[in-house]
Amino acid sequence: MVSNQEFREDLFYRLHIFPIFLPPLRERKTDIAGLVTHFVKQFSVSMNKDIRTISDPAMRFHDQSFLAGKCRELQNYVARGVILARGTTFDLTPPDKRLTLRAEPTSEKLEDTIRGEILAACHKANWQIGGPRGAAARLGLKRTTLFYKMKRLGISPPARPS
Repeated sequence: MVSNQEFREDLFYRLHIFPIFLPPLRERKTDIAGLVTHFVKQFSVSMNKDIRTISDPAMRFHDQSFLAGKCRELQNYVARGVILARGTTFDLTPPDKRLTLRAEPTSEKLEDTIRGEILAACHKANWQIGGPRGAAARLGLKRTTLFYKMKRLGISPPARPS
């Protein structure tokens, strides 16, 4: 890369003072249990999950033949396991048994779905937008955000009888 002028020569020599060889993950199977533990903690915090234990099959993850020796691949499978985790135990699903989610094609547009959800929440809240029992709270939105969405979608409260 230095000869192709794709990497600075001075930086290469500064970094090359102490070369570090790191074998692939498939050659460091004893490191995998620690990495699984680390990734589970990392992802459970970032995804607001309360995962306290890791199942034995998940800790024997390194015995799986699909691990090609890439740390990022392990990280992705752990992230997927945390997303799918129910309760406080982490259990990693091997890729051959993994759940595949398929979106069912619908003719309904996203905008129509959002409009329907807003209208339903407004009806349930008797067209009260703000407050703890209002439509915004039911939808998990700020009152001003709901007003903006309603205006953009052309939703207005029904006329009140005089």
